[in-house]
Amino acid sequence: ALTSITTFERQLTDDGTLILKFFLQISKEEQRRRLLARERDPLTAWMITQNDWDFHRQYDELIPVIQRIQERTEAPWAPWRRVEADDPGPAIEDVLSNVVKRLRARLDEPGTAEGRRATTFPPIGGDSPLDRADLSCNTSRHEYERVAPECQAELRAAQYSLYRRRIPLMLVYEGWDAAGKGGSIKRLTLPMNPRGCTVVPIGRPTENELAHHYLWRFYQQFPPAGEIRVFDRSWYGRVLVERVEGLATEPQWRRAYNEINEMERAYVENGGGLVKFWLEIDAGTQLRRFREREENPDKRWKITEEDWRNREKWEQYAVAVREMIARTHTRHGPWTVIESNDKLFARIKAQRTVIEYVNGLI
Repeated sequence: ALTSITTFERQLTDDGTLILKFFLQISKEEQRRRLLARERDPLTAWMITQNDWDFHRQYDELIPVIQRIQERTEAPWAPWRRVEADDPGPAIEDVLSNVVKRLRARLDEPGTAEGRRATTFPPIGGDSPLDRADLSCNTSRHEYERVAPECQAELRAAQYSLYRRRIPLMLVYEGWDAAGKGGSIKRLTLPMNPRGCTVVPIGRPTENELAHHYLWRFYQQFPPAGEIRVFDRSWYGRVLVERVEGLATEPQWRRAYNEINEMERAYVENGGGLVKFWLEIDAGTQLRRFREREENPDKRWKITEEDWRNREKWEQYAVAVREMIARTHTRHGPWTVIESNDKLFARIKAQRTVIEYVNGLI
């Protein structure tokens, strides 16, 4: 937990947040005096509980624990300030003067927040899950209709097993435009109880979301214990569309690889399950599907000018995809590349991957 706290604070400060941490130290005798005074005053008696007295009795035992916590969470970007607070007057003055000092120091710093700690990475290795993808894989309609009901029954059982064991599961869908994310999600969630499975479509951030660290809006959507959340696009937009379209600066998207890995590792280490899909198709298949959408009145709403603009940047996106997978394919959050030129094959592979993962998880 302390490592997660330090990581969280570093991510915030990398994004420009100023963190001030104060520990107000009082003696055991002063603490007892204040507890008694509040307990005797009808206006403040409600503030004192049995827990307060229990902590007071453990004062001497808690001091080394507090010291260890402070030592483990002390960092240049978020240092602790210990304030002797037996006398409230000087303590208040100490806190306020430190706040003013830190604020002035931040305002006097040259440059922007993102320039304070540069992120560097080693070159990308040659081996990639993308290189092992066989886009010629396919499944016949007959085989699909035979296998799909079996998979759906197993998915229902998998969801119930997660619910009984109170294990949260996140399924992340990323992929090329027209790769079949929506269709795969539809078939994957069809047999599940909607009370415990929610699809989270990710679009442009709102003004409120932009006012926070970019991962903040995704934390709000993490599943409760025993539930499943399916992300139709995700936090990986930072290193894909935001990178290619210039919506994030280079320091921001470079920093994001490590931030994402840290977030996913903390989630999994705290008992969560995580499956990440990249739906891979070739450029020819995408072009054919784009044209089919334009010609089909029922699907025309799915194709926009933005899709065509993104297609013109296929090579730039391909570079971003390869680096994304190389830098975020980890033990806690490995990528599964779904060969998606054939939609039936892709749907079954995604379902089997989830079934296999859940069976290994429980």
